[in-house]
Order: sequence, then structure tokens, then C-alpha cells
Amino acid sequence: MTRLSPRTALRRTAGGLAAAGLLAAGSLAVAAPAQADGPVFTLGGPAETALHPYPETGSPQKSSLGLTVHNPDPDEESMGYEGEVTYTLDLSGIAGVAELSPAEDTGSDCEITGSTAVCQDWGVYAGLSSIADFDLAAAKGSKDGATGTIEVTGSAEGVTFTPFSAKVTVGGPDLVMKRLPFKQELKPGDVQPAPITFTNKGTTAADGVLLTLRYSRGMEITERYSNCEYNGEAGDDPFEGYAWATALCSVEGSYEPGATYTLADPLSVKATERAFYDTLIYRINEDSSAQRSAQRAGADFTRGTGPALTLKRVTSSARGADLNPWDNQQEADFRTDNTANFVAVGGKADGAVGETVTADIGFRNDGPAWIGYIRSGEPVAAFDFTVPKGAEVTRKPESCRGVTADGKYREDQDRAPRYVCNTSMTVRDGADVSLPFDLKITELVPNADGAVRIRNTWLSEPELPFDPKPADNTARLVLNDDGSGSEDTGGSSDGTTGTGGASEGSAGGDTAGQDPTPGTSSSGSGSSGSSGSSGTASTSTDGGLASTGSVALMASGAAATALAAGGVLYATNRRRARQV
Repeated sequence: MTRLSPRTALRRTAGGLAAAGLLAAGSLAVAAPAQADGPVFTLGGPAETALHPYPETGSPQKSSLGLTVHNPDPDEESMGYEGEVTYTLDLSGIAGVAELSPAEDTGSDCEITGSTAVCQDWGVYAGLSSIADFDLAAAKGSKDGATGTIEVTGSAEGVTFTPFSAKVTVGGPDLVMKRLPFKQELKPGDVQPAPITFTNKGTTAADGVLLTLRYSRGMEITERYSNCEYNGEAGDDPFEGYAWATALCSVEGSYEPGATYTLADPLSVKATERAFYDTLIYRINEDSSAQRSAQRAGADFTRGTGPALTLKRVTSSARGADLNPWDNQQEADFRTDNTANFVAVGGKADGAVGETVTADIGFRNDGPAWIGYIRSGEPVAAFDFTVPKGAEVTRKPESCRGVTADGKYREDQDRAPRYVCNTSMTVRDGADVSLPFDLKITELVPNADGAVRIRNTWLSEPELPFDPKPADNTARLVLNDDGSGSEDTGGSSDGTTGTGGASEGSAGGDTAGQDPTPGTSSSGSGSSGSSGSSGTASTSTDGGLASTGSVALMASGAAATALAAGGVLYATNRRRARQV
């Protein structure tokens, strides 16, 4: 009897952000029983797991099998189902084919006895959660190509579980991607060849391959092959596109074990005028409709109109037995010598004592570069707003936190003298970010003004290292202007709103302990930038916010999973009216 522990605490969100590393397609959706009473939970995991053949000498190599459960409860605040839950694995279908054992880092909440494994747990979180992780190895005496299934069921009071079948096969193709020697320090306009090369180190041929290319907003794949489909340039749509674009290329043929293949003509990878910190992910899988669907992740794709992308055989080598899904993918990071001009946008507002006005302030990225810290997930910048005298904030954006007058931590969020709003890990070129605050006029102070600033996340090092014009990082919000003060409140020179959008921001105040810009330490140059007329402000007696359709910041707790793949990476943007 073997015991192991389920890892339900390792929740995984089955939404806009996928799991790290363009994983092979799994099977989660099984038709729910008709007219089921109570909630219906769906069991899942990988549709098929390939095993290394049993070796002539030594111990068999292990593959991983992770099982999941999906609770479709739409309430984000829900604690999910609460009660005892039993998961049962019928192992009789893999007798003589494979052996299941506890994963190395598990504990003691599952029992494996003979041909049955039983896991006891409490509750099922809303969304997608892990049940347990197992190791699988080929059984002694099993033959290459042998196959079987593990049947997974669940039971709990008042709940119906849809069953799941995990197919297990001994042997198979193992496509291993070669790492390319890219030049990583670039200038805008630089183009590099990408001679994608891979080897089949498995035991059987791959029937067609799917090449997946994912590249961040500053990079571009210049070719448009007829056997590839593309989801457009990264982040074209400010309300749907995020930081990535994806190309999926299906290439027919039989790709034999022990053989190496490369592109007949290399791809071209270009650093565009908006490049700064960027990443290219390139992955190879055996082609299938399930694999293509997994990588599309529900996004719209358009087929290319150019010539077909083709592969050629390079060499033959000794056959390997390295069935490892983690070596199908390689990644390259690029740093392009570029800048982005962030501009603070201030404004004016008027109101009598007791009235509430809405100050429509924020910032924009005049480019040319987009800024994305997609590896670390750290915020790009912090928006810093000091409240004018004679006013107090009655409503603020969700992504903002009240701080003390000198920018330090403040426990009490009511009537704070200053607010800090962290951006997300990405701010696109052309982004125009609106961060409206409701201000109640408590005292009539003519020309009361508050500072509006877009700065580094480190309060002690406020300059943005990528910004060549630090002079326009600061603007003013003026309340009850009597005409005697300066007309310049900073921001747009024409008063218009940009057409771009910013990625969503993460909640929080000043991050004084955080590295402001991964891989850099220099400050922006001292060249001055121009400032012009104010942003907009509207008066309200009920504290409501005007909606102009500008893209606003929002909380983004999962930002650090940025390099997640398995399809196109999306985030849900919120219009400004939903900000508060």
C-alpha cells in the first residue's frame, strides 16, 4: 500500500492566463450527465501520457500524471464546494503496461492498493484545481506501443463528477527543439534569421508537426506562410490583445526517430520600432487537431498567403529514448536600444464647498517603445497623485492605495493625502491611461493644486530609466482656478485621448523594496519634454464617474505568470466606468 497527498492548494486558473510553457493539449471537458442534481464538477488531466520504454538495464524513467478537477462556480469570491470528497483511480486498465507511484514531493492523503488508488480530500475550489500528482513508468516486460487507460471518478454528497480517462502509451515520438544562438542586444529594425531545428529522440515517427511561435509586442515574424495561421500583431486591439502574438504552422510528413530536421528557409525575426524588452518562444509538437485547438486558446487566427513553410532532414543519429515534453520548447530574450516617453496628464476642476468633482488624470506612453517586464511580472511604473488642499478623495481607482504625504505606507485608507497606483508589467506604446478620482470640496482654496506624476516604482529613484524626457513626467491637478495661476497643468498638447491601451495594472502602493527595471540601473536623460493643456474634469454631486472609454488600470494579481503559453495570452480589460 502506497500513500500520497493531493495538492489541492496548488490552484491553477483556467482563464485568460494559461499554464507556463505551451503545454501539450489536455482533456478537461467531458459531457455532463443529463439532468444531474446539484453542481457538476469535471475531472481532467492530460489526454495521453507517453512513457519511456522499460530499459534493458537500470530503473525505468518516469513521466508525470497530474489530475485536476473543475468547479464551474462563477462567483469569484466563493469558497467553492465544502465537504468530504473522494477520488478513485481504477488502474486495472494499465496492468502490464505501466505502474503508478506517488510523486516525490507528496505526503499521505492518497492510498494505492493493488489496482486502485483512493484520494480523500475536503472541498473543491471554484475554478480549476489540482487533485494529485503521480509518477508513471513502463511496466517490466511491456512492449513498445503498448497502451492502456486509467479511469478516474469522484464522489461527494450532493455533487456529480464527470469521469475522466487518462490514456497511457509506452514509447512515442519525442521532439526536441534546438536552442538558436540569437543576438540579444538589438537596435530597432534589426532582423535575424531563425533556422528552427529539432530532433525526434523518441521511439516512433511523428505524423506531421506543429511549429508554434509566440512573440511579444516589440518583435515581428516578417513572413506569412500559407500553412501557418496568425492571430495578428501583438496587442493590436487595446481591449482584447495583450502582449503576445502567435503563429501556428502545420507541416505534413513523417518525422522519423533519430532524425534531425530544420527549416528549408529560415524565418526572419525583426525588432520593430516599439521593441524594448521582448521574448520569442518557439515550440514543436506532433500535429493534431487537439494540439492546434489548445494553442489557439479560442483566439481568432488568419491564414497566411505566402509560400508554404517547409522542413528538410539534416542528419540521422543514434536513436534516443528521451520522451520529455519539457524539451519541445526554447525561448530567447531580447533587449532593444530604445526609449519610451511617459507623459503625466493633469487637469482642472471647479466646485463649491460640499460638492464632489471628478478629476480625470492619468498618463500616456508616447513611445516609440512599449515597455513590458514579461519575465519578472514587475510593474513598469507608479502613478503618484498628491491631493490638493481643501479636498478629500471619496472614490479612487481600485489599483490605487493611499499613502502618507511623503509616500510611505499608510494603514488608514480614508482621506489619505497622497495615492500611488502601480501599473501592470506592460504598458503599450500609444497607451492613454485614465485614473479618475472623486474629490469632495471641503474648503474653498483658490488655485489649490496637487502633483500628478508618473515615476519609477522606487520612491528613492523616481526617474524612469527608459524615458528620455523626464520633464513631462509631472503635471498638476488644479481645483477652483481663479485665473491668477499658471495655465499649464501638463499632459496632452491637443487635449485628445490616445488610441492605444495599457495593460492592466496591479493593486498596491509604493514598492520601495522592488527592483524598478530588471536588467537596468541607469536613469533617464535630463533632456526636457514639452507640456501642454490639461486633461478633462467633470463635476458630480453623487460621486459618480464619467465614462469616456479610456483604458484604465486594474488589479492583476496573476501578472507574474506572464510567460504562460498554451495559446494566446489574454487579459480582461476594464473600461474606466468599471474601475471603481
